[in-house]
This record gives sequence, structure tokens and C-alpha cells, in this order.
Amino acid sequence: MRILYLDIDTLRPDHLGCYGYHRNTSPNIDRLAADGTLFTNYYTSDAPCLPSRAALMSGQFGIHNGAINHNGTAADRRLDGAARGFRDRLYTDSLPGWLNAEHKLHTCYIGGFGARHALWSFYAGFREIHDTGMGGMESAEHVTPTVLEWMERNAGKENWYLHINYWDPHTPYRAPKEFGNPFKDEPLPAWYSQELIDQHMKVPGPHTIQDIGMYSDWSPPNCPRQRGSVKNMDEMRTLIDGYDCGIRYMDDHVGILLQTLEKQGVLDDTIIIVSSDHGENFGELGLYAEHATADQACNRIPMIIRWPKTVGGKVNTGLHYNIDLLPTLAELTAKPVRDSWDGQSYAAALDGQEAGRDELILGQFAHGAQRSVRWGDWLYIRTWHDGYHNWDEEMLFNLKDDPREENNLLRQFPDIAETGRKKYARWHEEMMSTLPPGTEDPKDTVLREGPCHARTDLPTYCERLKKTGRGDSVAKIKARHPEQFK
Repeated sequence: MRILYLDIDTLRPDHLGCYGYHRNTSPNIDRLAADGTLFTNYYTSDAPCLPSRAALMSGQFGIHNGAINHNGTAADRRLDGAARGFRDRLYTDSLPGWLNAEHKLHTCYIGGFGARHALWSFYAGFREIHDTGMGGMESAEHVTPTVLEWMERNAGKENWYLHINYWDPHTPYRAPKEFGNPFKDEPLPAWYSQELIDQHMKVPGPHTIQDIGMYSDWSPPNCPRQRGSVKNMDEMRTLIDGYDCGIRYMDDHVGILLQTLEKQGVLDDTIIIVSSDHGENFGELGLYAEHATADQACNRIPMIIRWPKTVGGKVNTGLHYNIDLLPTLAELTAKPVRDSWDGQSYAAALDGQEAGRDELILGQFAHGAQRSVRWGDWLYIRTWHDGYHNWDEEMLFNLKDDPREENNLLRQFPDIAETGRKKYARWHEEMMSTLPPGTEDPKDTVLREGPCHARTDLPTYCERLKKTGRGDSVAKIKARHPEQFK
């Protein structure tokens, strides 16, 4: 058995051709989708980067594995304590550890993720690691040569798992200048307009349209595709084209890998999985070029599985988590499921059968503190820390009618909102009941210590809001965060 996992950072499904995007950003990934199964409602349980990959590798919700923030106590995996065995579950139950233990696969990682976030538990179970050395600032040309060298030595062998991180869709948008812009004459998505830009110019908080550079309009001088702010449609084009160029540039390198496997004579026998850690905000809830919310824009991710000797071109619309991959692989390969996994198999989907959950609970605690419930056409969001965006504590969106999350329908549909509250309460009660006695929800840890990216000099930022025409938002920010103005 050979498995290639393409872990592409910050990849929105709706910017891929196979998910209906009007630009040709992903011909090689589209080819894999045509030969495999494409999942349209696939989500990371916990966003963004560190929590998502902690969930993927452990098969556990962040509330169970403990890692939901980008710094502080809740950026580390929870210890097993007295229950720890000689070989703890961090190794035996992780994605690469399980593949090694149950299938005797040689497991290899190529990329820079573990070093970027110091999430060393991410590496548990890999027998071989190639750190590409730039801590997530790699572009595809820094990663692909190492992959090709590895493939030359190993692709023709039996029994391997190769996990590759590509970073090109992540900020700063970094496709080399000489790559050009294949989308310069193609229209932007229809949602964007000067009217929308003018509306979003009033929105406060980091990564909003005047503060794409987090709490300012700074942009890296060596990355001209990355905007620090957007004031007009020409600048919006630079931003969106920059993201799309990153996807297309990465996809070209995926094509190189596929050609290499084909030359080695193993392409048709290799299981290929394409996914991401999270999406990217491009106007949803007023944010741009960041992954800072527990919503459709941030938690929805692509998932494509091309399984050899199965009929391709299948589309599954069921609700799934990234933590569902481990039990799915277990069922597909007739291996037992680990007790520690929270996931649920969707193996039937690869045979074209219906598979999916009734609802999903999604989290985001690195930029603010949110959990949401995704079911049917609905998204209910509960916010404990708003990241200085002045969001309502509760929001309700009909994603079928309002995929860009513009209209909070909480007051119009109180019964639907109550359904969301109850679904969340049931999930939370179940999760807490399965934690060791006295263990707190890491949400509470984050609220006590603070979300990583919401740690700033708030009074100084409020002065910036006043200078940039957003002074009317300051009173509400002060009322919500009085401890930062003492």
C-alpha cells in the first residue's frame, strides 16, 4: 500500500475548479477529483493551523486533545498523565503512528509545519522527517526538490506513506514574480464590488480590509501579491489574484509529482489524498486574507480521495470532519478502530453510498474564541471573545441563501437558533463527560490566558481605528474588553 497525502495550507475549496471555481487554478487537483471521490461538506473540527493538524493527527476534537490555540497552555497536546503507557497514544494512535503499527508503512513527512508552530507531537509516528527549514515560509520550489529526491529513492517500493506540506496559498501570497499572473484578464468572483469594499472599510479588528496586515496595513515589501489593505477594486484584484496564483503555482508542482509517480510506474496504485488545514476569509464576517473564524470560510476544507481500483467522479455531500479520516482508513483496510478516536468512518462514500453526520461542531480559539454548529443549511456561531471585531455574541446564517455570511438571522429565526444552542449543549456535555474528572474545557484556558492573535496594545489600536474613520466602534470594544484599558 502506498499513500500520498497532499496537505496544502490555507486552501478554500471554492477556489478550486473541481469545486466549481470559474478560474483554472487547479487542473492537476481537478484530475485527481475526476478519478476519485470529492467531498463538498468537509470541515476541520478545530481551526486554524495548529489545532487543525493536532485534530487530524490525533483523530480527536480539540476539546479532547487539548490543542486549540497558537500559544499558551492550550497550544500543547494534553498529557495522558497516570494512564500513559510505555508507548503513549500520541504515538500509537496518531495517523502516521497507526499506519506504521497496523500496516508497517514507512512514514515520511516533508515540509515545515512542526517547526512553524513547535507542535512536535505532529511528528509522532513518522519514521523519516525532512524539515524544509523555513517554518512555513516555504514556497513550492523549496519543497518539491526534496520530494522528488525521496520519490526517486522510494516511490517504486511497497508500503509507504508520504505526507507533504505545500504553503503557497498561505499569506504572504508568494508565487514567484516570474510566474506571472494567469488570471489578470479573468473576472473576480461576482461578490466583490466597490460597494462591498466601502461597507467593509467601516469594520474594526485585525485582518479587516484596512488592517489586512493584522493590526495595521503593513505588507511585506518582497511579496507584491500581498496587500496590507484594500481600498478599491484594483487592489482587491491584486489580493484575490495573489491567492489564486499561489494555488495555481502549487498545483503545477502537484502535476510534477504526479508525473514522477507515473514514470515510476506506481501512480495508478497509489492512494492520493488532497486536503488542507483550513480555508481563508475573503470578506466573510468582514475579514480578509486570514483564517480567524469558526465558520464556512475558515473551517470548510477540500477533501479528495483517489483510491486505486475504484470508480472515480463521485461526489459526497455529507457532513464530515478531518478527524474522520483515521476511522475511514481503518474500515477501508479492515483494521480495528482505536478507542481514543472521536472520528466516524465515511468509507461507504468511496463506493458512492451516502455517508455523513447530522451536524458538526466547529471551533476557533487562536484569533478569538468561537464555536459553531453546522447542520442542514444553517450555521450557528457562539462567540466568547470577538477578537475586537464587535461581532454579536450569537449569529445565525442560512448558508444556502447567504454563503458569504452577510445577514445574521438570529432574531428572525429564534427557533432555529435555539436548535443550534441545543445541538451545541448536547455535544459539549458529551465531550466533557468523556474527559478525566477535573479537566477543564481548553476554551476556558484560552479565555483565561487570551487567544494568541488577540494579544495587542488595544488602546493604541483604538487610536488607529479613530484615525481611519472607525472611531464609532471604539466604545463597544472598550465595553467588551475593559481590562485592557486600565
